[in-house]
Amino acid sequence: DSSVLAKLDDAEQNERQRDVQLSANTDAMPHLDFTTLLPSKDLSCKRPDEDILTNSVIDGFGDEPFEDFPPSQHQFHEQVLENAKKSRLQDGDKTSTPFRNTDCAIKAGTERNMEDKTKRPTKARRSMTDQLKRTMVCNAAAPSSVSRTVVLKEAVVSEEISVAMRAMETVSAETPDLGPFFGLPTKVKDLMFTLRGIKTLYDWQETCLNLDCVQTRKNLIYSLPTSGGKTLVAEILILRELLCRKKDCLFVLPFISLVQEKVRGLASFGLELDFMVEEYAGSKGKFPPVKRSNKASLYIATIEKAHSLINSLIETSRIEKLGLVVVDELHMLGDGSRGAVIEMTLAKVLYISKTTQIIGMSATLGNIIDLQTFLRAENYTNDFRPIQLKEYVKLHDTIYEVDPTEEECFRFSRLLNFKYSSTMQKIDPDHIIALVNEVIPTHSCLVFCPTKKNCENVAGMICKYLKEEFLQRRNAEKAVLLRDLKDSGNGSVCPVLRRTVPYGLAYHHSGLTSEERKLVEEAYSNGVLCLLTCTSTLAAGINLPARRVILRSPYVATDFLKRSQYKQMVGRAGRAGIDTVGESILILQDKERNMVSAKSLVCAPMENCYSNLMHDEGKGLLSLILSLIGLNITTSLDQVKEFLSGTLLHLQQRVLCAEKSLWDVVQQCVDLLKNKELITVTTHSHGQTLEVTKLGKATYKGSVDLTYSNMLYKDLSKGLDGLLLNSYLHLVYLVTPYDMISQCKPDWMTYFRQFTLLSAAEQKMSAAIGVPESFLARKAAGQTVKKSVNMDVVMRMYLALVLFTLLKETNLWSVADKFQLSRGFIQTLLSSASAFCSSVLHFTEELEEFWPFKALLTELTRRLSYCVKAELIPLMEVAGVMEARAKQLYNTGYKTLTHLANADPAVLSKTIQNLYKKQANQIVASAKMLLNEKAAALQEEVDDLLMIPLDLPTPSNAEELI
Repeated sequence: DSSVLAKLDDAEQNERQRDVQLSANTDAMPHLDFTTLLPSKDLSCKRPDEDILTNSVIDGFGDEPFEDFPPSQHQFHEQVLENAKKSRLQDGDKTSTPFRNTDCAIKAGTERNMEDKTKRPTKARRSMTDQLKRTMVCNAAAPSSVSRTVVLKEAVVSEEISVAMRAMETVSAETPDLGPFFGLPTKVKDLMFTLRGIKTLYDWQETCLNLDCVQTRKNLIYSLPTSGGKTLVAEILILRELLCRKKDCLFVLPFISLVQEKVRGLASFGLELDFMVEEYAGSKGKFPPVKRSNKASLYIATIEKAHSLINSLIETSRIEKLGLVVVDELHMLGDGSRGAVIEMTLAKVLYISKTTQIIGMSATLGNIIDLQTFLRAENYTNDFRPIQLKEYVKLHDTIYEVDPTEEECFRFSRLLNFKYSSTMQKIDPDHIIALVNEVIPTHSCLVFCPTKKNCENVAGMICKYLKEEFLQRRNAEKAVLLRDLKDSGNGSVCPVLRRTVPYGLAYHHSGLTSEERKLVEEAYSNGVLCLLTCTSTLAAGINLPARRVILRSPYVATDFLKRSQYKQMVGRAGRAGIDTVGESILILQDKERNMVSAKSLVCAPMENCYSNLMHDEGKGLLSLILSLIGLNITTSLDQVKEFLSGTLLHLQQRVLCAEKSLWDVVQQCVDLLKNKELITVTTHSHGQTLEVTKLGKATYKGSVDLTYSNMLYKDLSKGLDGLLLNSYLHLVYLVTPYDMISQCKPDWMTYFRQFTLLSAAEQKMSAAIGVPESFLARKAAGQTVKKSVNMDVVMRMYLALVLFTLLKETNLWSVADKFQLSRGFIQTLLSSASAFCSSVLHFTEELEEFWPFKALLTELTRRLSYCVKAELIPLMEVAGVMEARAKQLYNTGYKTLTHLANADPAVLSKTIQNLYKKQANQIVASAKMLLNEKAAALQEEVDDLLMIPLDLPTPSNAEELI
């Protein structure tokens, strides 16, 4: 404090003047009594060498109050005074007898004064300065007893600083910036390069990530053409939410295969950056999700599983922990029942959580404003493509370039230059062979066909006219692919693939098993295959780009292509980093050239996207209202209307509710739910109260279609009366999906033959549900059956027999052969059954009378999910590991999840045949993530068990109870 230092300087200056005067007086009057010059104190207790200046300097401060000084200066003042006091006490003890001889005293005083007159001031100043420095250095550390007012003042300041620090932490949590890579640590940028090979982002990606709405966490819809790099932006935003805000994220993808691919791709990021990656697809996913106290989770889910997950988080009051929801293919809001589920999911998030951000990735839509309004979102649109796309149409042997600036939308480009014999012309009137020969085998090609059978036929036709040099290209790798296909089929290979693969061709559609599709996709991505004939599902699935995309026809089955489907298909043309251009060719016939639809397909704006809550007689709206009541989001009709006012349906009600008003439809839905005994309506003076019944709760928690809810309840109740437990057949029948019945057309002789192979108990069970042997015998013999039989039960039993046989044999090919069904259909049936089994399990958990089913269906779900021998199931749980790969791993010694999690990817890729290093890395990372997930779940369970209950009775409460 400057005032203290100023006083100190003044005191020292006075002392110097006093020294000068003393010195002058001593020289002039050597025999005077110098005690008269000293302060009026008793000298009898003074030491001969006492430092008088120390006290005199302090005396110079006077008696001014110190209340305004900091505690350290109070301490300094008190410490000096205390030292002086101690010195006087000590001197009093040592010189208890005063000087008796005045002359002696004068002499001693004079000698001491003469000896130290030049030293004393310096010594005094040095001691005072040192003392002051020491005190100031210890300013904050040295405690001191000061007035209560001063202590309170400092406490207030300290608290204000603490509050400010907490506020700063809050601000940094809301707008975190942990590093130079779009608010993320440099480690993330390094991982992007190491794991993905990404060095820099496209300009549009940087622009999008730096948008104000992104920085302030507002909802966003961004639209770009296929292959523009939309997913990377979403992943960076997800990582920012997980790492910076420590919040959970939900990534919604349309297909199980995409979910599994994304789980594999992000598992390594999760391990390196310490967050969980959890798969919610098919029968996978825990409800409610494991509550993690020290890690954030990334849930990667299909559309249906995402809805169940949101319901579960709302029910357990954990929705606020969900920081971000990312929806891929947002335009699927307009896609039937799946679109209705997306709308339900997002509407609930918007209504319940004000802190959860929603990001939607979409194709360009005609009515994007409707989606913006629904999601309260900003919109970012860009027409960027990393590779230029040129679109063409072909008529006869002439190719026209698509040019929207032309009046007819088409401009002549060139004539095909390929010699066709008369035989070839008959087999290939569309000149597909000429078009593919222009690019393969040097470049890749995709040929989209209208049907699955057409895919196989076109692949076989092309092979007939390819040169023999195609057989020599990468023949060793193609031989390995054929061997892997054979292993995946337990010794069987599709005859079409056996013929086409040596030429570098294959087909790709839902008729293949998931393992076959995966092998074909990997071979195509690695250049072993140069051409795929495929259906439109490939365009919406995994990313398999090509130099040229050919659309065999402007139809999908018998339906004319939608503009969005067309854009998705042609968007596969152009491989970033490989090609400089991509091109698409749509093949047209004479009758289609002048069709308005053909012109609109390639040149018109994108279609509008409409709500599907009213789809299929309002089934989506019924499900939504039931879950709203069940989750206690709404308990009255007015609250239901309030919720619906925030939906896309409400925005588009003028178009979608032309016959009846939306509120009439809502009232009708409530009445229907009441009639189905899924809700109760209580009328009172203030209005009506809506409550869900036990059956209603089981229905929405099990995600059971309302059409089948009562039917399922009756089947399960009847099943309890005589449940067959010496085989899986009865349980399998109970979880066979109702919606697969319509696809079943059994061969009656095959049906009867397989029935006769059942045990007596199994045949008795079949008769009990309504499928007796006599009925099947008559049908197999071609006789008329007079007795009425429920054909839905008969068809469902047939599908159950297929699944039952598959569980016993675990050989999909042999089962397909026995029942004369395609292996693709059987795998679809198996996948649907495992998902429905999981739903039935959740359904029975809510109804006490079905308690026996819990343990039984838990194990059955596990078996249906993998349908392999028990020892392979732990390996099959790892994302990306199929049956053939699991067998390879098991036979090589990697028999458990722990083995796989601790494997060296380099050693693994060398040990396992045809396993690339990248695949090995992904498998090991996925295994580690799964192992971490299981361990974390167990740890959370332990923590919950050891936690002291919050409602534990206290002694006073216990006394009150007594």
